[in-house]
Amino acid sequence: MGEKLQSDLSRRERQIMEVLYRLGEATANEIIDALPDQPANATVRTQLRGLESKGAVKHRQEGRRFIFKPAGPRKNAALRAFRKVLDIFFGGSIEDALATHLADPKTKLSDEEVTRLQRLLKKHRSERE
Repeated sequence: MGEKLQSDLSRRERQIMEVLYRLGEATANEIIDALPDQPANATVRTQLRGLESKGAVKHRQEGRRFIFKPAGPRKNAALRAFRKVLDIFFGGSIEDALATHLADPKTKLSDEEVTRLQRLLKKHRSERE
């Protein structure tokens, strides 16, 4: 999938992708059942074709049914979306993003999470040297 893909998706297309990542693969009807406010069948099928043309979705045919699945791993899509958020809201600064997150009173990190973050930062520092 292209680097710009996540920013090119509409709200409904992102919802469809979320369903596909959660289910792994699904028919159009299964996707419709999992979406909020269950859009029309033709609408979802049109959006699935659009997602396929964008390289976000693949399909295979079983008899008369089309089974859709994400074209790439969720982790790749998550990384692209995260980079987009960093660029838009934090000028690309991971430090500013993390500082903002940690300053939020709702953020509650466990001791294990703090230790893991410290290890990741130490590893990052040693790889740069």
